[in-house]
Amino acid sequence: MKTALVIEDNENNMKLITFILKKNGYNAVKAENGKKGIELALKERPDFILLDIQLPDINGLDVLKEIRSSEIDGEIPIIAITSYAMSGDREKMLEAGCNGYIEKPIDPLNIINHIKEILGE
Repeated sequence: MKTALVIEDNENNMKLITFILKKNGYNAVKAENGKKGIELALKERPDFILLDIQLPDINGLDVLKEIRSSEIDGEIPIIAITSYAMSGDREKMLEAGCNGYIEKPIDPLNIINHIKEILGE
């Protein structure tokens, strides 16, 4: 069973995402801020990371850079989940090192399909 690290500060989004993941056969590890997300990424070595970009302590792009510059760089797919939906934001996230981009609000019926598509499952 694959494990996802969910880095998300909004409690309702966290509950929704982890519920959907578990219902579809994934384990979920939770981090409510960027610092904890970096720590758990290095410690847990999840199969993939769902990363909110607007976090209370560290910007999600900085979390991304920190993980990508660590010893686990390239091993873990990172998917941005964000309400940044301006023209060019998707490309900016992908250029920064994300493997995928999912817009909020989260669509419970489609998010798992997006995740599987990005992971090549």
